[in-house]
Amino acid sequence: MTAARLTRRGVLASALAAATGKALGAAPIIVGSKLDLEGGLIGQLMLLALARAGVPTVNRLQLGPTAILRQALLSGAVDLCVEYTGNAAFFFHQEDDPVWRDARAGFARAAALDYAANRLVWLQPAPADNSWVIAIPNAVAQEKGLRTLDDFAAFVRAGGRVKLAASAEFVESAAGLPAFEAAYGFKLWASQLLVLSGGETTATMKAAADGISGVNAAMAYGSDGALDALHLDALEDPRHAEPVYAPAPVIRAATLEAYPQVRQALAPVFAGLDLVTLRALNEKIAVAGEDAAVVARDYLESRSLL
Repeated sequence: MTAARLTRRGVLASALAAATGKALGAAPIIVGSKLDLEGGLIGQLMLLALARAGVPTVNRLQLGPTAILRQALLSGAVDLCVEYTGNAAFFFHQEDDPVWRDARAGFARAAALDYAANRLVWLQPAPADNSWVIAIPNAVAQEKGLRTLDDFAAFVRAGGRVKLAASAEFVESAAGLPAFEAAYGFKLWASQLLVLSGGETTATMKAAADGISGVNAAMAYGSDGALDALHLDALEDPRHAEPVYAPAPVIRAATLEAYPQVRQALAPVFAGLDLVTLRALNEKIAVAGEDAAVVARDYLESRSLL
């Protein structure tokens, strides 16, 4: 069968599936995301992929922080959103379970818990991990031989000069700096911290890149788009101090029953979002100032997904 016929068959199948959903009285899918840049980007990817599959949608992207988006999904104000596997540890008060440090096992646990408790379905996650990281300037990493958090911990214990810019949440949360300190055996004192109001990673990374107030380390996320542009190295976490935060679509079961084609439409989109790809897409928005919808469309077209 020719490629043209295959494409036409796929379009017809998507149209038929969408028509079936409408025939059953299914409303458009309300798609939400968090306020952050990455949430907007992945949300746009989902909207475009669903449009290609003939699924009607309502755009509620960048709705609010995690707590607000989660409540919207549970209440039915949102039908589909992007969530991160590691957050399920906190949704279900299982923060101390090591399962969350394994990408595959953590996803399986999140999917099982949320379906049983809330009839929410976790679809195929991306292979990226957007966990907290500690990032340092390239020059410092090269000069001091710092590649991993083991290296960083040894540097701190030896009296190396470190000042970390971070949010209060990162400093105080058991899942943040204390988790790194416990796993790698080091301690940063108050004099070694610059706690920034709000703690946006753009501010913490800029402080480290520019050496503001003596800062030479920053709280960041693994997929932050400005890491490369600011010449920062995200230190590797070989002991898995952090849970894996893999982005995944989460959809209400009733919505998926009405539009089963959603699963197939989103799978190839998320499969391609490894850490390098996601960081590069984020960089186009955060550094180059491109519009998230344009970045999403260009990416999908480059992968023949539109």
